[in-house]
Amino acid sequence: MTPATAPRRVILDTDLGSDVDDVLALAVLLGSPEVDLLGCTTVYGDTRLRSRLTKRFVRLAGRRVTVVPGEAETLANRPVWWAGHEGALHDDLADESVDDDGDAADFLTGEVARAPGQVDVVAVGPLTNIARAIQADPEFARRVRRLWIMGGRFDGTRPEHNIGCDPEAASIVFGSGAPITVTGLEITTTVRLEAGDVAAIAAAGPFGRAMEAEIRQWWRFRESEWNSPHDPVAVLTMLTPELFAFSPDGTVSVTTDGAKPGSTVFTPGAGATRVTTEADGAGVAAEIVRRIVAAAPGHLG
Repeated sequence: MTPATAPRRVILDTDLGSDVDDVLALAVLLGSPEVDLLGCTTVYGDTRLRSRLTKRFVRLAGRRVTVVPGEAETLANRPVWWAGHEGALHDDLADESVDDDGDAADFLTGEVARAPGQVDVVAVGPLTNIARAIQADPEFARRVRRLWIMGGRFDGTRPEHNIGCDPEAASIVFGSGAPITVTGLEITTTVRLEAGDVAAIAAAGPFGRAMEAEIRQWWRFRESEWNSPHDPVAVLTMLTPELFAFSPDGTVSVTTDGAKPGSTVFTPGAGATRVTTEADGAGVAAEIVRRIVAAAPGHLG
C-alpha cells in the first residue's frame, strides 16, 4: 500500500459501558475499513468490566482486538460517577477475557514508540490513561500522530463530564504539546440519533440488535427517545474532516480548582491544539449509522 492508502493506525481510549456513545464510537471504528484498530484501553471506574464489555462487542462484530484495562481512579482520587447499568444486558461477561500484559499506559506508549508519528489515539473518556502515558514516557506527546479528544465545552464555563471527572489529567494532556483535535459538547450536541437511526442499526443482524439494546438502555436511563452520539462525532473528526470546521491551532487551559473544576478555555495562537467549531449534524449522524451497520459481520468489505 502507498502511504495515502495505508490503513490509519488507531487506539481507542474509552470509558465504555456508561453513556452508550462509547460503544457507538467503537462500532464506528470497527466499521471503517480505512482504520487498523491496534487496540482499546479502558478508563475510569471498573475498567475490567469495561474491558470485558468492549471485548464482547468486538467479538459480536467478528473481530479480534487487544483490550487493556487502565486507570480505575482519577489522578486526584476524585469520586467516580457510575451509572449502575454498565454491563447489565450481558449475564456472562466474566467469560470474556481481557489483555493483562502491562497496563494501559504501557500499551499506549509501546504502540506509539513502535511507529512514531503513525498512531492516532482517540480518547473519549476521562483523560487519566493519556496523562499516565505522558508521565511515563516524555516522548509520547511528540511521537503520537494526533490525539482526537471528545471533551470540554468552549461556549461557556460549565464543565463537560470527561474533563470534569479528571481535570488534573486533562491539564497534563492539554499542556503536553501533543497535537490535539478536541470536540466539545457544544458541537456534539448538534448531532442526534433518533428512532429511525436505531431501526437502521437494529436491522444489521445480531450485532445491530445488541447495539440497539445498549442504545435503548441509555434512552431509558435518560428518559428520552434520542441521544447525542458525542464520542462517534469525535471519531469522525478524524475520519471525515470534510463534515466539520476547525479553529486555528492554539492552547486549551483547564481549571483544576475552584467552583467549576474542569472548565476549558481555548486561546488561539502558539500551540498544537485545535477545536472543532462546526459540524454537519445530519451528515455526521448518517455517517455514524452507516459505519455502525458496516461493522456487523457480513457488511464490512
